[in-house]
Amino acid sequence: QVQLAESGGGLVQAGGSLRLSCAASGRTFSSYAMGWFRQAPGKEREFVSAVSRSNGYTYYADSVKGRFTISRDNAKNTVYLQMNSLKPEDTAVYYCAANPRYCVGLGCYEKKNEYIAWGQGTQVTVSS
Repeated sequence: QVQLAESGGGLVQAGGSLRLSCAASGRTFSSYAMGWFRQAPGKEREFVSAVSRSNGYTYYADSVKGRFTISRDNAKNTVYLQMNSLKPEDTAVYYCAANPRYCVGLGCYEKKNEYIAWGQGTQVTVSS
């Protein structure tokens, strides 16, 4: 089973940018769709973005659309989340996750229980 490790979190001022990375172990990275979720204190873990196996399709929560960009490099077994125009409400622990299903449409990608592997998370803090 794939193992995931996030990096790139930190403290940034509102309006700033961060790029998160998620490195995957194993030889089957390209057989997983990949997603990013986040969890703020006292809140449920929520969907942020997802990318299909081949990088051909990307999906975003409305709250980040136009500001965040997901991408993957299957040769490097890595998925990225470029976060621009950050807001204090983006403050959370960000998790990457692997989804083995052939998802069609956002509904499958945004369900946490469709993902079978999770990273340990990386903290993103946006100050006002």
